Amino acid sequence: MPNTRPTSPHLGIYRWRVNMLQSTLHRLTGLFLCLGALLVAWGLIAAASSGAAWNAFAAFCGSPIGMILLFLWTWSLLFHLCNGIYHLLHDVGQGYGPARRDREFAPVYWRAGWSMIVASVVLTVLVWIFLVLHMAGGVA
Repeated sequence: MPNTRPTSPHLGIYRWRVNMLQSTLHRLTGLFLCLGALLVAWGLIAAASSGAAWNAFAAFCGSPIGMILLFLWTWSLLFHLCNGIYHLLHDVGQGYGPARRDREFAPVYWRAGWSMIVASVVLTVLVWIFLVLHMAGGVA
């Protein structure tokens, strides 16, 4: 039997917006920060326990999976920082009035939203460049 039910009328006018991506990323990175806190707790417990426990923790963090998790945790932390600053600016009414929000093809929050996402990625890369240089002895 074919489905003859009509589709929802909002599907024809639905537009994807950057603030939807920000909201989704904020929730996912918040979850990842909670999981990263377990990694930090493991490191603290390992440091307080014994040299063997610390070596196991350091070996995990130095593995490819550990490095990816640490990179993503760093990005999650910096994304939350940038997103918090972004929302703080909105809380004081910066560039978010109704006249500018709804009547422009590309409202100001689109540029600000993408800028915030790009800033979090750039900051993450800069932090990791600094860490790699510091570990290699290039930064005092």
